[in-house]
Amino acid sequence: MDDEFNKQRSILIRDLADKADDPFIKRRLLDLASRYERRPVKTKPIPPVSLSWPDAPSPKDGGEAG
Repeated sequence: MDDEFNKQRSILIRDLADKADDPFIKRRLLDLASRYERRPVKTKPIPPVSLSWPDAPSPKDGGEAG
């Protein structure tokens, strides 16, 4: 999602919150709008993990499974 999408979605949700009669719904919509206004947190990629067992014999090597 790009910044323009987040900005437009935030405006739309804030407009809905202005029209909401229920305080609980209004609060929830304002919270949702604030989430669209936040900048995404920069994360670093997760390093790859080997899912193979180095000591386990493979069926090609004549090892038995189980």
